[in-house]
Amino acid sequence: MKFATRFHPDAAGFTLAEALAAMLFLAIVVPVSLQALRVASATGQVAVRKAEAVRVAERVLNEALVTGTWNRSSQNGTVSENGREYRWTLRNDPWHDVTMRELTVEVRYFTQEREQTICLSTLVDAL
Repeated sequence: MKFATRFHPDAAGFTLAEALAAMLFLAIVVPVSLQALRVASATGQVAVRKAEAVRVAERVLNEALVTGTWNRSSQNGTVSENGREYRWTLRNDPWHDVTMRELTVEVRYFTQEREQTICLSTLVDAL
């Protein structure tokens, strides 16, 4: 039994050069796309952690103002937010106007294996 193949000159197909060019294109585009996704994901994580740290700082600052504990020299603590720990320090510093004090909350947290810090400050009537 003999199997015969017919060659059709008008048959559609890809040449070897076209197939190699397509593979080269994919070899370049796929890793670049994956890296872009990784960077976008990491940026999103940093933004989420920073937003949580700002919420912690606002909460600590507001609580100190409402309860009147802001007039102590320095306070610190740790807050857990969404399973992550945020260390905070509240400082009471003098202001150039003697009737005012500057309250600063510094929140430290880890993201992408590095320690990050945010600070929020406000002025309080010292009298």
